[in-house]
Amino acid sequence: MGKLIYVTNVSLDGYIEDERGVFAWFPLDEEVFAFTTDLLRSVGTFLYGRRLYEAMAVWETDATLAAQSDLMADFASAWQAASKVVYSTTLTTVSTADTRLERRFDPAAVHDLKATASSDLTVGGANLATQAFQAGLVDECQLFVLPIVVGGGKPGLPTGMRADLELLDERRFRNGVVHLRYRVLGQRPTTPSDSPALG
Repeated sequence: MGKLIYVTNVSLDGYIEDERGVFAWFPLDEEVFAFTTDLLRSVGTFLYGRRLYEAMAVWETDATLAAQSDLMADFASAWQAASKVVYSTTLTTVSTADTRLERRFDPAAVHDLKATASSDLTVGGANLATQAFQAGLVDECQLFVLPIVVGGGKPGLPTGMRADLELLDERRFRNGVVHLRYRVLGQRPTTPSDSPALG
């Protein structure tokens, strides 16, 4: 059985996009890039929303990326080796191999996919990850926390629910990025009693 892992880059204040929809806040770092490539090699299936899929598909459709360096070639190879499931109501076709298009996120189907998987799965995109969290399907949360505060935008983690986590591992990179790996112990909708008392 495979684990479902939510992997994302977030600002220090918890956003994956700023208020203008920008997320490219930090220059490419070889140490972080190599670490991310190793992470992808352990994944058998990527679950994507449309926007993230279209951003990532260039690693298969644009050969000039892999040609830039051995590091980028390794990343492209790791990305292409995994299966992809794309959730979109607007896409009519996909541009990459071994990719399935689904119109809606079906928790039961993802549960079955996990149960039959021989390697781990990742879920990418905050909206899709929120649906997976709400369905109780996310086993791990891995965050690359970038040393920047953007002040607002799209939250990287679900709102309106509480999740209890156990820290499994952490790594600090030379450029100030910190990788945090958590096990998800359980989640539930937030209630008024979850709010801290003010006195």
